[in-house]
Amino acid sequence: MSETNAPNFSDDELDTEHWLHIYEQMVKIRTFEEAANELYTSAKMPGIAHLYIGEEAIAVGICEALRQDDYITSTHRGHGHCLAKGAALDRMFAELLGKEAGYCRGKGGSMHIADQETGNLGANAIVGGSAGIATGAALSVKMQGADQVAVCFFGDGALGQGLLYESMNMAQLWKLPVIYVCENNQYGEYTHHSETTAGSLVGRATGFGVHALAIDGQDIRAVHHTARLVVDRARKGGGPAFLVCNTYRFRGHHVGDIDRPYRSREEEAEWARRDPLTLLEDWLVKSKQTEAQVFQRIQRDVQTAVEAAVAFALDAPYPSESEVERHVYA
Repeated sequence: MSETNAPNFSDDELDTEHWLHIYEQMVKIRTFEEAANELYTSAKMPGIAHLYIGEEAIAVGICEALRQDDYITSTHRGHGHCLAKGAALDRMFAELLGKEAGYCRGKGGSMHIADQETGNLGANAIVGGSAGIATGAALSVKMQGADQVAVCFFGDGALGQGLLYESMNMAQLWKLPVIYVCENNQYGEYTHHSETTAGSLVGRATGFGVHALAIDGQDIRAVHHTARLVVDRARKGGGPAFLVCNTYRFRGHHVGDIDRPYRSREEEAEWARRDPLTLLEDWLVKSKQTEAQVFQRIQRDVQTAVEAAVAFALDAPYPSESEVERHVYA
């Protein structure tokens, strides 16, 4: 996608310590997803998962601009959003494995994780299904006279869902503090967005008068800067915003999608050269803010934490059979 109209920003907005924290958050998501894939391929995890590898800059860049009491809604590809908003590794793995210690006592699994304490209103396996939830949360904020912000993450496939447009229409009419974040990873399952989505992606929001931008979703600096601007705008009563973050999932649609015949290896290699982790590493080194061994230390520390979290989840008990009818609602 060629549309890009994000504002300019200063490289010295944040100090090195903050950028290294942001890098660690991205590494945490990457390492978590690699471990989740290993749990699936070794037949330890029930069901499937949709990996976020390659898209880490969006979840981290957005969530680092939020407070803990701000809200997010997530998607079937939602592990990154949960972790970026503050979820703990051990409880995340426990949820994937159906264990009682998980955020939903093992009943949500990979695609339905929620954590009220960190403002995560839940992942939703229905494409575009959380647009109304995030918009409703923003309405509640406005009705209470509070200054929280709600963020709705969704993929480009949700641009074909009417609920999204109904929600954006009301959000603009009522000037609600909600940010709609389209993670355009180029493919809705196995079909390129150009074959399913006509016209301008950004134009879908500007048609409602919603403040809208298209940005490089691989560049954590661009994502975080833009997020800070639109979150601050929404918090001050400026109304909703719509971000198209152009990105790429490095793995298949789900963990079982290995061969990916619908994508060329050349295309995958081109996007791999824009790995969000590598881009941040290169900038921090070239700007003489840190050295390469710092990244290696962060990677080792995160790997150790992930391994401990996996061990915790594997050893954790399953919920009692007596809970089968608890926490069930319609």
